Amino acid sequence: MDRRQTTQCCQFVIAAPLSLYIHFPWCIKKCPYCDFNSHELKSELNETAYIETLIKDLQHDLALYKPSRRIDSIFMGGGTPSLFSGNAMNRLLIQLANHLNFIPDIEITMEVNPGAVEYDRFESYLAAGINRLSFGAQSFSDSQLKKLGRIHRGDNITTAVTAARRAGYSSVNIDLMYGLPRQSIEEAILDCEQAINLSPSHLSMYQLTIEPNTLFGKYPPALPSTDESEQMQNQLIELAEKHAYSRYEISAYSKPGCESRHNLNYWQFGDYLGIGAGAHSKLTTNGRIQRIWKPKHPTNYLKSIRNGTDSGPTNSKTLKRSELLLEFSMNALRITDGFQLNLAIQTTGLSEKEILTGLDLAIREKWIDYQPDSGRIKCTPFGYRFLDEILVSLLPDP
Repeated sequence: MDRRQTTQCCQFVIAAPLSLYIHFPWCIKKCPYCDFNSHELKSELNETAYIETLIKDLQHDLALYKPSRRIDSIFMGGGTPSLFSGNAMNRLLIQLANHLNFIPDIEITMEVNPGAVEYDRFESYLAAGINRLSFGAQSFSDSQLKKLGRIHRGDNITTAVTAARRAGYSSVNIDLMYGLPRQSIEEAILDCEQAINLSPSHLSMYQLTIEPNTLFGKYPPALPSTDESEQMQNQLIELAEKHAYSRYEISAYSKPGCESRHNLNYWQFGDYLGIGAGAHSKLTTNGRIQRIWKPKHPTNYLKSIRNGTDSGPTNSKTLKRSELLLEFSMNALRITDGFQLNLAIQTTGLSEKEILTGLDLAIREKWIDYQPDSGRIKCTPFGYRFLDEILVSLLPDP
């Protein structure tokens, strides 16, 4: 970006909300569909070493943003964060609070594997300040869970969510997947019904996709057809809405007021710090939008941060002006209500003309609905089928 473009960005870009993502890279077992940065735990977990390294990692990053900016939400993902004890999480959050400016009602979410948690830990997690749990259920069918390589059974989900409720948790998400190997529509509906029976405040329902560099990518299972998967999705949307879960993002459903604040920040192109092995950050400073990422492998991450060989982000990239509309749209168009044109202008620094010109093809194809009077832009129901095509149309020229 040249000086003229940087100056233009500064006229528009505002301080976006700021979140913190913390990555915990270990799992008991690697799932065959998973392309996340997760690694099977081969030896005893050294909680202290990893927590200390996370804090050093954060200290490296403190110079990248204004300390006065407040942290709206924290998300602990993985991997399997619930392999860590309540005491470890308490030490971590105390240190984070000493370095960061939390808002009073900060949302702090931790992912939980129903097969990798001791149920008496929930009280200690809550006492540490973790006030939202996200359970990686995927399915309630034991046969499907076995195909997916999960270490838990269907009844473990009920036991874990019930224990969390008993410990005092009111904010609970359940992750489900559909379009599973040889899954019928009736089986997908049954999974959703069982999740709803546990009264979570939030549901996430993702279609299983085959990703490269996974075991399923090498040995693909037989999945339902595109038409069958679409029927599943439509039935699941109808069932969720029947039970007062509002679909506010392609894969996210919530009770009123229970939307994931952290994920909304991602989808609205907010800023976030990322610490932990392979964690990513996106920060807006001085009219520039920068992406930063850390070493992926836990061994390399621990060595580079703990031993002081890394004095800051290992890799970083400043987004070019030609990349900004794609970066914004690939998140914001996932929200079912779409976004205001002003939000795109303020968070990207692009002009109204640049944004509307870039989206012109999608608007003409009726993939996107644009209301000039209100400034609202959103995918049409028809357009969600062509989201990949919309994003391809926004790719910068080579």
